[in-house]
Amino acid sequence: MHHGRLRIRVAVFACVALMALALDQGTKAWAQSNLGDGRSIEVVPHVLSLTLIHNPGASLGLGSSRTWLISLLAAAACIMLVVLAIRTDSMRWTVAFALAFAGAAGNLYDRIAYADGFLNGKVVDFLNYGWSIGNIADIVLMVAGAFIVVLILRGVPFGKHSLNKWVPVGADPAAAQGIQGSGKVQDLREPQGSQMSQGSEHSQQVDAEHDGGALEA
Repeated sequence: MHHGRLRIRVAVFACVALMALALDQGTKAWAQSNLGDGRSIEVVPHVLSLTLIHNPGASLGLGSSRTWLISLLAAAACIMLVVLAIRTDSMRWTVAFALAFAGAAGNLYDRIAYADGFLNGKVVDFLNYGWSIGNIADIVLMVAGAFIVVLILRGVPFGKHSLNKWVPVGADPAAAQGIQGSGKVQDLREPQGSQMSQGSEHSQQVDAEHDGGALEA
């Protein structure tokens, strides 16, 4: 059953990543075909227009002289995201990693496909916000980042091992995960200790009452 769940997560990761990559590369191909003459299309006045540029750097043009290094970092990030997606037991984390992978891989593909040297290709950007020009891959990366922050703030466990500190010996991890998902996370071992302490105090009280009764007799 574990391997079945893994296959489902792999399928979800692949579907989400491929759809996001297809959207990114499809829109980039459209931009190069329709905006290659240097014209700009205004979509929302003073907010968004479509302007084609080829960016050798990262976001906001950072690292323009180190394109190959950005490419290597992006490749390492893609590998790490695949590993994390395989290791997690959570479908929500799987989707988050798939989106992050698609965003990183979308721009990495440009740096490989349009390179005339070692990983020095330029990224196709066309979404002009006035202060910055980006693409769909950048949006997917931002969505993935926001999703990951939400998962962390909500305490969504990365895997079953994340529940170990909440689960007493012999308890059902699935039940503990349900408690954690409800927002009522607490150390389940502490109440056991409290119950043992209360039981000991009750036993001492009963013994004292018994001894008092024997003395009166």
